[in-house]
Amino acid sequence: YEIGVRLVGSEMCIRDRRYPETMKALVAYGKGDYRLERNYPVPPCGDDDILIKTDACGICASDVKCLHGAESYWGNETAEGWAKPPFIPGHEFLGHVVYVGGNVTDFKVGDRVTPEQIAPCGECRFCKRGQYWMCNPHKMYGYFNDFCGGMAEYVRLRVKHSRIHKVPEDMELKSAILIEPYGCAKHCVDRAQIGSEDVVVLAGAGTLGLGMTTYAASRNPAQLIVLDMIDSRLEKAKEFGADIVMNPGKEDVVAKVLEMTGGYGCDIYIEATGAPASVRQGMQMIRKLGRFVEFSVFGQETSLDWSIIGDKKELDVLGAHISPYCYPYVIEHMYDGRMKTDGVVTGLYSLDDWETAFEKASGKYGDLKVAFTFD
Repeated sequence: YEIGVRLVGSEMCIRDRRYPETMKALVAYGKGDYRLERNYPVPPCGDDDILIKTDACGICASDVKCLHGAESYWGNETAEGWAKPPFIPGHEFLGHVVYVGGNVTDFKVGDRVTPEQIAPCGECRFCKRGQYWMCNPHKMYGYFNDFCGGMAEYVRLRVKHSRIHKVPEDMELKSAILIEPYGCAKHCVDRAQIGSEDVVVLAGAGTLGLGMTTYAASRNPAQLIVLDMIDSRLEKAKEFGADIVMNPGKEDVVAKVLEMTGGYGCDIYIEATGAPASVRQGMQMIRKLGRFVEFSVFGQETSLDWSIIGDKKELDVLGAHISPYCYPYVIEHMYDGRMKTDGVVTGLYSLDDWETAFEKASGKYGDLKVAFTFD
C-alpha cells in the first residue's frame, strides 16, 4: 500500500478513516462469465486517487449486453474486443468519499460524489480540444481492469483521469441513481437542436427515453411524440411531458405521423431503443431535410438502404455518445424537480441477487431502471 497507509488488524486506516481490505464485488472475467466475489481486494489508492464507498449503482442496457456477449465489447473473429477483463462492471454509480490522496484538493472525506463514465486520458487530440468524451484511448469506468466500476462496495476514482461531480447530500437516492443516464439523455436531445416549430418523435420510453422526454419537453417543441411497445412506459412519458404517445405494436405509427404532418413527416427523430426496426421506422417517418439522432448501443448490425439518407431525403444523421458537460445541469434540475424522475427506478437489489437484477434490467418484464444498493 501507499505511504501513509497502515494495517490495523483486518482493516486499513487512512487519515482516521477505516475500510476493509476486501469487499463484495461482481467481477466480469469474460462474456457470460460474471462472478460474485465476497473477498475481492479493495483497490489500493495513491496520492492522485480518491476511494468511495458505493451507495448505489444502476444497471445500464449496455451492462446487460456486455454480460450476454455483444461483439462491440468482446470482439469477434475479425475485431479485438474493447472491454478488458477482469473488471467490475457498472458506470451509473455514486458514493461517499472515504479516502483522499495527498495531491487531491477538490474533494474531502464525506463528500457525496459521482463520476462521469468516461475516463479521459487528457493527452489525445480530442482531450486537448475539450472533446474529452471522444477520448481516443476511450477508457471508461465499468469495462476496464484499471477503471473498475460501481458493482462493488468500494470504487477507486483516478482524479486526473476522471470528471467527478458532487451530489447534494439530501438528493433522494432514487433520483441520484439517474444522474448518469439523464446526462446521456440531455446530450442526445441537445444534439437534436429542437426548435419551437419542430415535430419531434422519440422512439423508446425506457430510462433514457424518459430522461430525454422530460428534457425535450423543456425545449418546447411544437409536438413531442413518444413511441414504445409497453403501455405503462407510454403513460410515464405522458406524465413527463409527451404530447402524444403511441405503441408501434398496436398501430401504424409511420402512417399516423405522416397523417398528422400533412404527409411530410416529423422534423426530428430520436432513436433510443437499440432495435433495428426502430431505425428503419424512423427513416420512413422523417421528412426530407430532417434530423435523425442515434443514441443506442445495438446488439447486432442494422441494415438500411442508405439512398434514403442522401438521394431521397438529404437527411442530417447525428450520433450521440454519453454525457459531456451535462452533469451540472442535470444534478441541478433533478434536484429542483424540473427534470422528472418519479417512478423511473423500479427495482433496488442487493449484489447477492445480481442475476435476478440483470434479468429485470433486460426490460423484458417492463422494468425501467434497476439498481444495486449498498449498506
